[in-house]
Amino acid sequence: MVSLKIIDVKAFMSNLLIQNIFDNFLVSEAEIYTFHQVHIDGKLNRDYYNNDELEVLGDRKYSLWSEIKPFIYSLVKGNKLPKVIKLVMLLSPAYTENVLKKSGLAFTPEEINGLFLNIRYEKNVLILTTGTSLKTFTLDKSLEYVWDSDLKLFLKYHEIPVEEM
Repeated sequence: MVSLKIIDVKAFMSNLLIQNIFDNFLVSEAEIYTFHQVHIDGKLNRDYYNNDELEVLGDRKYSLWSEIKPFIYSLVKGNKLPKVIKLVMLLSPAYTENVLKKSGLAFTPEEINGLFLNIRYEKNVLILTTGTSLKTFTLDKSLEYVWDSDLKLFLKYHEIPVEEM
């Protein structure tokens, strides 16, 4: 696990809410605190979809950031900043599999619950925290280190300056 402080909060929020940099991340949950609190469970309600839509969704269990982003943007735009924004995002299974392939680790995609990115904005400070969840207990931290490193490379590639905490 690594915690990274975003140096330019305004630029990061633009990347998050307007650009498409994070669009392929899945959303586990989101909370926005303005004059009220909004909690979003990112888990898909499969009963909502017809058979054709379910076929397109495949095995996906969570909403894509690109699907939730317009709603979140509508909640936070305006003259007053939100008090708190909390997002729990995770890599899609396809991206998780790519991380595994690149790393050469012995883990299989079936052993991984998720590679998480927690985003927390409060009092004009924005912190990113990584997390990993495995289906079985292990003392092996190699996946955690690989995910931490991949996220840092992702941020560097997109020219998002951070300070490690």
